[in-house]
Amino acid sequence: MAVENGIDDPRQLPEDAPQDSAAPESPPDPRRWIALTVLLVASFMDLLDVTIVNVALPSIQSTLGAGYAAIQWVTAGYALAFALLLITGGRLGDIYGRKRIFMIGITGFTLASLLCGIAQEPWQLAVFRLVQGAAAAVMIPQVLAIIHVTFPAGERGKAFGLAGAIGGLAAIMGMVMGGVLTHWDLFGLAWRPIFLINVPVGIAGIIIGARVIRESRDPRRVRLDLTGVLLATGALLLLFFPLMQGRELGWPAWGFVSMAAAVPVAALFVAHQRRKTGRGGYPLVPMSLFGQRGFSAGVSVYLLFNIGMGIFFLSWTLYMQLGLGWSPLRAGLSGVPFCLGAAPGAGISVAVLMPRFGRKVLHAGVGLMLVGIVAYVWVTAQFGADVSFWHQVLPLLVFGVGFGFVAAPLPEIALSDVRSEDAGSASGLFNANQQLGAAFGVALASVVFFGMLGGQAASSVDEVGPRLRSDLVAAGVTEARADETVTAFSRCAEASAKSDGHGDAPAACTREPLLASQPAVERALAEADREGTALTFAGAFRIALASIAGLLVLAALVVPLLPRRKEPEGSVEEPAAGPAPAAGPAPAV
Repeated sequence: MAVENGIDDPRQLPEDAPQDSAAPESPPDPRRWIALTVLLVASFMDLLDVTIVNVALPSIQSTLGAGYAAIQWVTAGYALAFALLLITGGRLGDIYGRKRIFMIGITGFTLASLLCGIAQEPWQLAVFRLVQGAAAAVMIPQVLAIIHVTFPAGERGKAFGLAGAIGGLAAIMGMVMGGVLTHWDLFGLAWRPIFLINVPVGIAGIIIGARVIRESRDPRRVRLDLTGVLLATGALLLLFFPLMQGRELGWPAWGFVSMAAAVPVAALFVAHQRRKTGRGGYPLVPMSLFGQRGFSAGVSVYLLFNIGMGIFFLSWTLYMQLGLGWSPLRAGLSGVPFCLGAAPGAGISVAVLMPRFGRKVLHAGVGLMLVGIVAYVWVTAQFGADVSFWHQVLPLLVFGVGFGFVAAPLPEIALSDVRSEDAGSASGLFNANQQLGAAFGVALASVVFFGMLGGQAASSVDEVGPRLRSDLVAAGVTEARADETVTAFSRCAEASAKSDGHGDAPAACTREPLLASQPAVERALAEADREGTALTFAGAFRIALASIAGLLVLAALVVPLLPRRKEPEGSVEEPAAGPAPAAGPAPAV
């Protein structure tokens, strides 16, 4: 192994030196479990920031005066920067040393968290989230790679299993902490502590990691494929930017041109990677990885899966807080059933079910998620504006168990045949795929959630309007005046649903006869507004759930292309646990 106390320059290695940076004859690092703790802390911060931010989005929107596009950038901007640079981050670790790049990443992540916590404008927070995502992109791929090269084969399963458990814990704590910290409004800081909490944790990780993580790198003379970086970044930006901004800008023609242009740029990227491989170079993405059916099928399933989760977490959070009017704390606690299902589901699927049933577990996971979706659709339709925490427990629990069944085994299956010298690139590519899916899901929320609010508002008014008219007449309003009020209420509801999410009320909501001074009339209007808003967001949420179901069905169709799970190396009794599932968004999710 090229380590700090041994050969530090890969050019000093003879040409016939083994290319496995974790040579079998090397004694295990005595500090490997302490090093694992630091790596898991880094993973915890990353996953925590995904779920903790989701719960705080409405608070961020109100305090900064941000529109829907801005809050999409707060979530998807992180995931997009992560996806754009994650493959590069993995390769940088292979070239310059995984410990060195990890330390740069965790330092940048900690600093970016501080900047996010003191941001004063929506654009500042969006920019700092991009920086935070970029730092995470060079930090996170080193985690799996360092585990892979630091632990002997017989211990990797335990290490990956702990990583999986940390993923589930971060998802639970992220939702709860996001709700608690935002609800408590510590020192009048509102949502800011959700970012500032990373600062002391990150500093501790920097200090300890510098002492206990052992350096490793690919012993080959690998160079960074800058052309590949530019082409990959260009293709993703051409696709994502119009998706994120299209709705707010009225879907201009240039947006569709940009999305179409992403296809040939992506094709150029693939051609460049193949040409570089054919010439004996080191591409950003080793195309040989996609020649392995397990890896390519796993990447495809994971992409579809995480697109769905990106849509779910954003639309679900907004439905609870903006639709149902729940506080951040209540919304955060409502996510606990999902996490309580996901964490044990992940552990059971890897340790118990996969060795016996193989990829059938993935089909079972998709099936459970579909059952959870159907149950959630029924709950929102049955209870309308009166949906409670307890109504959501069973759908979210079942959905979470299914999530664990799918997310936990996939990384191990996809990475099982990857050579050690490609560990950084493969883990970076797989994690980039997860983040790309989450970002794409958040971007698609413009179409499948925000874009549906206007139409759902009209349907909601049709349901709420007759009751509002009856209440107004009972309050002493003339029938003619009640009809005018219901008509104006309908215009206001539709205008609000079609707005860009900024704080200013649409003009349709500021005209007579909506302005009423009688207490009974105000109560009737307030109740109609509460119920109409809940029904509007519930309708858009059901459409989002239907789109997620479609993505899950597509993923299930790809599952048969996955190989059967191999017996863990170095142990015939103890099944190896997979790498940490990226719970939440990704995602976001």
